[in-house]
Amino acid sequence: MDKTKVLFISQEITPYLPETEMSKIGRYLPQGIQEKGKEIRTFMPRYGCINERRNQLHEVIRLSGMNLIIDDTDHPLIIKVASIQAARMQVYFIDNEDYFQRKSTLVDKEGAEHLDNDERAIFFARGVLETTKKLRWAPDVIHCHGWFTGLVPLYIKKAMNEDPHFANSKLVYSVYNDDFTTTFSDSFRDKLKLEGIEDSDIEVLNPCNFENLSKLAIQYCDGIIQGHPDANSEIIEYAKNSGKPVLNFQSEETYVDAFNSFYDDLLG
Repeated sequence: MDKTKVLFISQEITPYLPETEMSKIGRYLPQGIQEKGKEIRTFMPRYGCINERRNQLHEVIRLSGMNLIIDDTDHPLIIKVASIQAARMQVYFIDNEDYFQRKSTLVDKEGAEHLDNDERAIFFARGVLETTKKLRWAPDVIHCHGWFTGLVPLYIKKAMNEDPHFANSKLVYSVYNDDFTTTFSDSFRDKLKLEGIEDSDIEVLNPCNFENLSKLAIQYCDGIIQGHPDANSEIIEYAKNSGKPVLNFQSEETYVDAFNSFYDDLLG
């Protein structure tokens, strides 16, 4: 029997970024799931504060070279990879000069949110999915961590629902305490559109803020996990009212087993 394939899309992974609840799960969950006998792939953004030399990132030429058009502008997609030797796992990085060169993550050193985080999230989500297709790898489960991955469920269920790579994928979305305060401009709705996405599919993005982007992810995913004890209570309540399976917050000791069972239940 073929191994179950799980794609992890993470906003943060340690050791590339400092330790947080999310970055630790981004690092140890894929390893734990791989040790349970599943096949994994892991993606994160290549923020400019990640030291490429120390972490031994290198470009994967065969995967790079595509352009993604956002707001009528071409943005080259660069794919890098690094290995976490102790876990026998690779991490793929989505990179682009316009969006990921600055020496910070989603906020600058003063803590102000970057004004183009909306476009960066679009580029990241689309970049991961295009690269997964280029890898010719069809995931059974796609687990998204953090709001920055929140467009992935929409893209898969609406724009790529007939693509054989994703036609049978189950989507899981983890909600953390990563709320942002900016309200994206209304143009975000037009920028994120791909063929197959109608205005009615993204009605919830009014306004385009953290709560509504999280609700959009929940609308198009198959299961929701509370990834942090202090996750936004409005979003958790929305998830529980969605009628979809919701897994409550799990401790460090239990989450790998609990998540693994959650995936298996979704796959039936």
